[in-house]
Amino acid sequence: MTYFQALIIAIIEGLTEFLPVSSTGHMILASSLMNIHNPQFAETFEIVIQLGAILAVLFIYIKRFFVGINIYLKLFVAFLPTGIIGLLAYKTIKLYLFNPYVVSVSLIVGGIVLLFLDKWSEKKKSIYKEIEDISYINAIKIGLIQCVSMVPGVSRSAATIFGGVFSGFNRQQAAEFSFLLAIPTMFAASGYDLLKEKDNIHSSDITILLFGAMIAFIVAFLAVKAFVAFLNKYGFKHFGYYRIVLGVLFLVYALSTGLQLTA
Repeated sequence: MTYFQALIIAIIEGLTEFLPVSSTGHMILASSLMNIHNPQFAETFEIVIQLGAILAVLFIYIKRFFVGINIYLKLFVAFLPTGIIGLLAYKTIKLYLFNPYVVSVSLIVGGIVLLFLDKWSEKKKSIYKEIEDISYINAIKIGLIQCVSMVPGVSRSAATIFGGVFSGFNRQQAAEFSFLLAIPTMFAASGYDLLKEKDNIHSSDITILLFGAMIAFIVAFLAVKAFVAFLNKYGFKHFGYYRIVLGVLFLVYALSTGLQLTA
């Protein structure tokens, strides 16, 4: 992987990780387009830059974790379904579903769902004063819906925001809960993957990994702040249109060029 490829992948990760457009899907598509020749290192690189993006959210919302234990408990309950199902099914999902065709279809379907979510949530008021006031039952519901995002192209952010609105949050609260839930979810997933890949990381790789993590941190920090403001003003519809157009374009490209069923 060149530094230019690393820069592009890290920017994509930072921009898309917390937006409802699927960062995994975008990185699979980008890797296919750039024809990265070392997929094993590319996978390790993506794990490391995800950790960089998570740290950006932790930095932004650090004060939330000092208001009491309640937020920890609600996030833990919401994380449990993904943690359990992910441990059992992630290898199978990664083996059979991580390819450009699944990503393209998931982007299109998810875009249509976002258009419906935009209409549904437009004037919806929250039933909670603060996000940590959510009930344990509704926290579990969000966690279960998050499990759908294991399919690449669905988007963890889109799934959890949908689950948040469905469970009584308004748009902004749903987005913020999604950001916070990303911290345990992504730390667990990325940490597990990094542990498996530790023997494949060489000292010569450290510089490019740190470079990617730093870029992802900076871009994610800016993207999260911009997303909340954009969401309050414009809603979800533009993300829905974007997903549909991107999914259709890449599906046509994949079919016309005969891309293999591997990322």
